[in-house]
This record gives sequence, structure tokens and C-alpha cells, in this order.
Amino acid sequence: MQRLNKSITHAVDRPVKVMQFGEGNFLRAFVDYIFDVTNEKTDFNGGVVIVKPIEFGNLDRFHDQECQYTLQLRGYENGQPKEITRQITSVVDAVAAIEDYEKFMEYGTSETLRFIVSNTTEAGIVFDATDDFNACPPKTYPGKLTKLLFERYKKFNGAADKGLILLPCELIADNGIELKKCIMQFIDLWKLEDGFKTWVNECCSFCPTLVDRIVPGYPREDAEALCKEWGYEDQLIDRAETFGLWVVEADTNITLDQLKKELPFEEAGLNVVFTKDHHPYKERKVRILNGSHTSFVLASFLAGNNIVRESMDDPTIRQYMEETLYNEVIPTLSLSKEDCEEFTKAVIDRFLNPFVKHQLLDISLNSVSKWEARCLPSFLGYVNKFNKLPKYLTFSIAALMSFYTSQTEAEFNGGIVLQGDRNGEKYNIRDDKAVLDFFKENSAKSAAEFTHAYLSNTAFFGGEDLTKVAGLEEAITNYIDDIRNRGMRAVVTDLVNA
Repeated sequence: MQRLNKSITHAVDRPVKVMQFGEGNFLRAFVDYIFDVTNEKTDFNGGVVIVKPIEFGNLDRFHDQECQYTLQLRGYENGQPKEITRQITSVVDAVAAIEDYEKFMEYGTSETLRFIVSNTTEAGIVFDATDDFNACPPKTYPGKLTKLLFERYKKFNGAADKGLILLPCELIADNGIELKKCIMQFIDLWKLEDGFKTWVNECCSFCPTLVDRIVPGYPREDAEALCKEWGYEDQLIDRAETFGLWVVEADTNITLDQLKKELPFEEAGLNVVFTKDHHPYKERKVRILNGSHTSFVLASFLAGNNIVRESMDDPTIRQYMEETLYNEVIPTLSLSKEDCEEFTKAVIDRFLNPFVKHQLLDISLNSVSKWEARCLPSFLGYVNKFNKLPKYLTFSIAALMSFYTSQTEAEFNGGIVLQGDRNGEKYNIRDDKAVLDFFKENSAKSAAEFTHAYLSNTAFFGGEDLTKVAGLEEAITNYIDDIRNRGMRAVVTDLVNA
């Protein structure tokens, strides 16, 4: 069977406008897909060059297939499963920054380059004072980028129109701002000329972004059958959900209108939001999508479910989740009610996706810190706005405490976990050692003592002492007692029917 290549996809030669740091499944299913659709639907006409920024791994599969690959999007929309299969042709080359440094720099200083995207993980955007400008290339991602920008500045004599637009996709707060900070630190560390610093400050745009798409990646179990169906071999098959959202904030060096013109994603019909402030969209995602996970999965697991889709097919848990979002989370958010409800509907569709088997125990990892980041702002926002306790978010605290109840340690993947008990079935409770130590020490105490110890532990709530929230300690104590006596299923059933 022939390997997928440009003769099969009929790829069009396009000038390289986008340099992408990272060759992983997410960027290929998200950014490269977006540029592929944009090429088809508009006159953007831009190719992507993928850069492997680290020493580990190789690009042989990309070169063997001339950077062509098949993307399958599978989801659940408007009550029906949906599948899209697309050959991605937007990627025109793949280079290794270390092993093929000269070619990497050649692309970085090309006339047509305009955008840089990246997903170097949360640890990628870092400043390291030991990084060396004279290395080819420097070891850190911001170090590599600083040197690339410096070479570009020199080649074009500081021409303003040769500045770049940077769109980092790393999952850190204000990623564009943090990336620029690192570059400015390297400019100072390496004593690069003032003109270059001014050029970066005034001619390059560092746009904070928010990305949202679940990407399971290469379908190992189905790959052989898919290739037979398609009639070609593809070692780069990628899979993702149909939902995708990219929020891009314009920085001070570029207007929203210019950004929309240069990136005609809206014209291509893509779910991309250009904004002057991405924070409300991040708040919406964290508190609706991530917050709903954290608020219902532990109760759902203890009630007998194992995956998200199973939870959605459980009428009691489904009602719990929907009432939490519509009645307790959305009223505390910055964006309009209509906007948040539309996003919530999309989230529910994503949870109903029959193609993704999202394990509740995987979501349960580090739930104490997740509840602080994802649920606490909604909880406190509701209390402050309505001067009463939010029914379901309050119960989610008791569900978390019940899930974490254990005095039994066990080894797991080279570390220590606690082992909980679900009706005689053991499960692993995974979190930081300090968290596990707290529950080992406190979760066997009376409901009142356990509740007071947890709610007064300010380290779990961003410095807040939740015993000071009127009525909360009593409510949690009663829920804990009830769960211990009757079990999660009975208590959560009464909760939603009350």
C-alpha cells in the first residue's frame, strides 16, 4: 500500500507564512487544521513549517509522507454523532532546530514568514540564565526565538514590516505576555543591541491565546483498518473532537481589524474569537468546562459511574451537572448569559461524545487544587451575589472529601497514593503528598471534625478560610454524615429531587 504523499492529496505549493514550534498531535489537529481550512476557504495561501525544538525524537514520518496526514474529527453535535475526515495539506516542511539549524534559520529569516505558533508545554516558556546565545541553537524555546528574531532583525535591517505575530498555545496564564518577558530577559542577558530591543517591542506582536480541543491523537487500535479503507498508509493519523475554539487577543502593536484581516479565520467559518481581552473567555472555559468536571465527577464515580459519557447517561448525575452550570456557575461569569449558555450546550455535547471514553479516575487527579482553581471562584461569586450557599457547588465539597476518604497507602507508578473504597472496590486517590497526608490523618474523624479541618485549611483554598462562610460548615458536616450512612447514590438522588 502506498504511503500518503502529495501525489495523493494533490497539495498546492504555498509560501511558508507560519512557523510552528512543536510537532505533536494537538497542534496538528488544531492549528494546522485551522490553517488548512483557511487555505481552502480564503485567499490566505500560507504554508506551515513544523520545527522540532528539542533533541528527542525525529521527523522521519513527516519526511516519508511529505508532511501530509489524515485528521479525523469525531464528536456529538445537535443530538447526533458527527465525523469529519480530512487530508491536511497545510504543512509544507518539517525541520529540526538542533540537527538542521541552518535550514531552521533560513525559514526564520524568510521573506514570507509572518506568524509563529507554539505548544512547547507549560514548561517551555521559561527564562534560563545559563542559556547561551552562541549555541546553535540556544537550548530553551524563548532562547531559540530570541536568536531567530535577532537574525531576522539583522537580515532586514530592522524593517518594521518584517516583525512577526506570535501566537503561543501553551496552557499558561497570559502566554503571549510571558513569552515576551522571557525574550526581553534574554535580550538583556545577552546584551543585544538597543535597536533590536526596540524592534521586538514595537514591530512584533505577542498575542495571548486560549485553545480548546480534546485530541486523543493516533488511533492505534483502528489505524490498520482505516488505512485499508482509505487505500493508503498513514503513520501520522491524528484524531480529535469536532469542537475547537481559539481565542486570540490583539496586543498593543496590532489592531483587531488588522489581526482579523491577516488571519481570515472568521471568513473561513472557523470558531476563532479575536478580542481585546481573552480573560473572560478563559474564565468561561475554566469554570464551565473544567469546573463542571471537578464538581460532578467525584460524586458520579462514588455513585457507580466510570466515564464521563456514562455519567451523562445517568439522569441523576446529568441533572446535577446541568443545574450546577446553569443555576450556579453561569450567573457568576463576566460574559453574557446567552454566550455562556451557548458554550455550556457545546460542553454538554462534548461530554456526550460517544467516541471519547474519558475516565473519571483520570479526571480526579489533583482534585483539591483543581477545585480551588475551577470551582472556588464560582462558589464565592455565588455566595457574594446571592448571599446564600450554592446547593450543588456546596455538595461538590462533600463529594470531594468523601472521595478522598482513606487511611490506606499503596504504591502506584513509583509513587504513593491513598486507596479509597467504592462499595468494596479499591481505587487510587492521586494528589500531592501534603494533600494525601491531610486526608490520611483527618478523614476518619467525625464528620464535624473532618469538615472543620478541611474547610479551615487555607492552603486548599487560596488563603481563604471557608469556615467563615455562613452555614457552610454545618451543611458539609450533614452531607458527610449522610453519605457515610446511606452512600453517595442515595444522597445525590435526594439532592437533585429536593
